[in-house]
Amino acid sequence: MTNTPQNITRRQLLRGAALVPVAGALAACATPASKAPASSSAAPVATSAANPFGVAADKPLEVWIFDGGFGTAYAKDIHQPLFKAKYPKAQIKIESTKEITKVLQPRFAGGNPPDVIDNSGANAMDFGALAQDGQLQDLAPLLDAPSWDDPNVKVRDLLDPAVVEIGTYDGKFAVLGYVNYIFGVWYSQKVFRDNGWQVPKTWDEFLKLCETIKKSGKMAPFTYAGKFPQYLYEPLLTMAAKIGGPEVLVNIDNLEDGAWTAEPMKQSAAAWAEIGAKYLMEGTAGLDHVQTQTAQNKYKVAMLPAGSWLENEQKTTTPADFEYGMFPLPDFTGSDKMPYGTLHTSPGENFIVPAKGANPQAGMEYLRAMLSKKAAGDFSELVRTVSVVKGAGEGRQLSPGAASASKAVTAAGANTVTYRWQTWYGQLKDEAIAATGELMTGGLTPDKYLERLQKKADEIKGDSSIKKFKR
Repeated sequence: MTNTPQNITRRQLLRGAALVPVAGALAACATPASKAPASSSAAPVATSAANPFGVAADKPLEVWIFDGGFGTAYAKDIHQPLFKAKYPKAQIKIESTKEITKVLQPRFAGGNPPDVIDNSGANAMDFGALAQDGQLQDLAPLLDAPSWDDPNVKVRDLLDPAVVEIGTYDGKFAVLGYVNYIFGVWYSQKVFRDNGWQVPKTWDEFLKLCETIKKSGKMAPFTYAGKFPQYLYEPLLTMAAKIGGPEVLVNIDNLEDGAWTAEPMKQSAAAWAEIGAKYLMEGTAGLDHVQTQTAQNKYKVAMLPAGSWLENEQKTTTPADFEYGMFPLPDFTGSDKMPYGTLHTSPGENFIVPAKGANPQAGMEYLRAMLSKKAAGDFSELVRTVSVVKGAGEGRQLSPGAASASKAVTAAGANTVTYRWQTWYGQLKDEAIAATGELMTGGLTPDKYLERLQKKADEIKGDSSIKKFKR
């Protein structure tokens, strides 16, 4: 794998971004940008409780949405009308793409980014690089602003506390996760019920289930998005944390010596390599997430790892009686440090307001509208998932998959884990994607896999040009 050189010029970045959408390229600009204050791009009008950021009522607003699992209808049908009701003179331009980095990285390099970006998906821009270059608007004023619904309630009081923790870079809250991503193993409740298959609670039970499904000849036991192996390193990392405790992931995030080669990581990597060797659906390595998920909808494979966006992403191909369900990773041994039901959850579908956009005031106001209970509740119902706004799902009709995921996260309670290295260090994410693909196809042994990732982490740790973050 070739890494982006650290001495790339801004002109080269502009010329090459459309051809090489590398996650860390933005950080490689020749001269790091100074951090811009909130008013750097537009002089605000008078502020008030109703207009806490000083939004100019008639100034245009440009919003870019990642066209992924949640689609784009929510932006056009829920968020835009809510904003326009308050600012009818504002012209709102909503655009979408699956290639966030390829399309928008040149806009940052050219000094004219849009005002709001849903920076999500496999080709999202590197948040660590954006933060290092001073490209992210400080969203602290958003947290302390009155909520859209009730001026006596601050926005921060509506949010899951993890939103602020995960969205803070170098002491500055700059990334708003809008969805509570709930990760696990997804399956058809109907298929399991019809075949008498039980949700496994131990790793031995999981292996026996895979063997039973394989021998049945009805479908393959397991698959993942082979072209996007981050779908597989998610359960690998979560299992390691379950075995060894949340500090396993904290140590990886903090670039601690030997964090990737710790014993829980070795056990988890070996376990998933066995799944890759014995139980994968044929052709998995060459398929993307939609292809593997559609194969599941066609009853060609029983289980796959994904997050709580899955049900909505597959709504056009899912049989009416499919009945999505999600279960947490099984206990690896009886001595796991975290109990059965432990989940990886994380605020996701990450929105940013570029510091050098033309209208950062309206950008923050757009996010404030998104965080109203109506907007968040309508969003949750439309896209069959759970938002980060407390109480937004109350009284809403949840689909089978969303209900299953919500039940799992309620049962998990405080037993949740997360990791941040993949958004902090784009080069490490690139290496993990490539190496995990090789692990699952037998190109790397578990030990060589972890040694490769440790080597890359050590390189980043020793590179003074890369901004370091810490949990």
